[in-house]
Amino acid sequence: MGFYNFLKEEDGVGVVEVILILVVLIGLVIIFKKQITGLVNDIFDTITDQAGRV
Repeated sequence: MGFYNFLKEEDGVGVVEVILILVVLIGLVIIFKKQITGLVNDIFDTITDQAGRV
């Protein structure tokens, strides 16, 4: 009966879901690191240019 209760228990499901989401997000960041870096640099360059005009 103890094993059946173990199978029905869902306390750790939320933790597993969060871990899987983090793994997917980290994987996407690793895959698209070059594009993300370029985008962030472009945004900061634009901010710097616009700040000089104010």
